Amino acid sequence: MRIGDAIRRIERDRRLDRVVDFYRSVLDRMPSGPVKDTLHGVQLGHPLHPLLVQIPIGAWTSATVLDLFPGTERAARRLVDLGLVSALPAMVAGAADWSDQHERHQRVGVVHAAANNTGWALFAASALARHRGRHGWGRALGLAGMGMVGIGGMLGAHIAYNLAGGPSHADQDRDLLPEGWQDIGPVADFPEGEPVRAMLGTVPVVVVRTGGDTVRVLTDTCAHLGGPLSEGETDGECITCPWHGSTFRLDDGTVVRGPATAQQPALQVRVSNGTVRVRRPDEDADVPRPRGEHSDAGAAAATRG
Repeated sequence: MRIGDAIRRIERDRRLDRVVDFYRSVLDRMPSGPVKDTLHGVQLGHPLHPLLVQIPIGAWTSATVLDLFPGTERAARRLVDLGLVSALPAMVAGAADWSDQHERHQRVGVVHAAANNTGWALFAASALARHRGRHGWGRALGLAGMGMVGIGGMLGAHIAYNLAGGPSHADQDRDLLPEGWQDIGPVADFPEGEPVRAMLGTVPVVVVRTGGDTVRVLTDTCAHLGGPLSEGETDGECITCPWHGSTFRLDDGTVVRGPATAQQPALQVRVSNGTVRVRRPDEDADVPRPRGEHSDAGAAAATRG
């Protein structure tokens, strides 16, 4: 049996739900706002947890390598200590991300956390042994800790890649959008202040008419975990995903509140003769067109044509 198959069994193991429910009840008390957004990595535009884990993993890996050579006890001890300290903020950031994921992510996540916490405890025991001059025990405990951290890292990679717990779920839509200006319907078909789902080729988009002929359009699939923004709420300036509360500016798709960290693609929009027309966000109006092909200038918010 492949390792991936064993991990997928964890995804389906409902015996973990009791543990998941307990930790979810604890983490639900974490207030939304700037602190949690920082833990998610909103200000970075990239998840913070994968960046933070590089420090403890790097420190502990280096210490394990140094343990193979004589005369490196002091340097290895300091690296183990560095890993212990730097792992704490990484754990907190990981917990914040975990609290806003689906059940399959969370089942694997509690096992991932258990492995990493065991690894941290083994390295703590290793550090204690090293500080007491028992370097043989320190090396052995560190090697065991490195093994547990490796298992935890493998489970974390499964969450990030197989379950897509970290990548943007919206960015791929940019490449699927058709080129050039596309009609998505009469402006009168879009009621003011109400998100409406429309299709642009194979890509769903959310259309919000905020007054008169002012229309804004984002891709509908939330960057966080793929929730339908068209089923969310809008105040005319922002739109909030109904799944986990990620909030984006309608003007440019900037993240206002996490857990999403990646910007939501915002299409260029114009209203021409009462029809809403859109095109992909990265398409330059000044790029030369083949002879006979019509080219228009666009803006992030539509105005009357």
